Amino acid sequence: MDDTHQLRPPVILADLETGTRAVGFKLASDPLTGALLRTLAASKPGGRLLEIGTGTGMGTAWLLAGMDAGATLLSIENDARFLDVARRCLGDDSRVTFRQADAACVLAELPKSSFDLIFADTWAGKYTHLEEALSLLAPGGLYVVDDMLPQSTWPEGHAEKAARLVAELDAREDLVVTKMCWATGIILAVKRGV
Repeated sequence: MDDTHQLRPPVILADLETGTRAVGFKLASDPLTGALLRTLAASKPGGRLLEIGTGTGMGTAWLLAGMDAGATLLSIENDARFLDVARRCLGDDSRVTFRQADAACVLAELPKSSFDLIFADTWAGKYTHLEEALSLLAPGGLYVVDDMLPQSTWPEGHAEKAARLVAELDAREDLVVTKMCWATGIILAVKRGV
């Protein structure tokens, strides 16, 4: 079995890749992670999804590809240049709402237990403000993070931050956690029912 064969990426991905290169964004979601996001989004019909860290919308496109017509996605990005790429390519899809803001501030404003899937793809909601992000998960909700395997782009000391996040998630009684040494390194957690 070859998991890179027949990924069937969203058609809009080529335009997003061009825009991503044009603005010099280097941290876009890889295709394997994207394919997993699409599958997980499909498991939440009519679901409310949250993407923390839109970047240029590569992960967003995969999430939208898995969502049904009744699902919604709130995607947060602080950098206007990156978000503009996502808005240009994906902004006509009524299921997605883009918000340019500091994710740490937005997390504090959102209603608790209101999301069925959270993809935390930036510092806030992953390495900072983790508790705030996890409080937004509904019972049975999925929490997904990528880039957990060592990357050449990691700054010095980042490996220790990643190890602390893994330990913190593993220690939680309210989550069922699976760590996958696949793609860029994925952690998938499900919030236990009440």
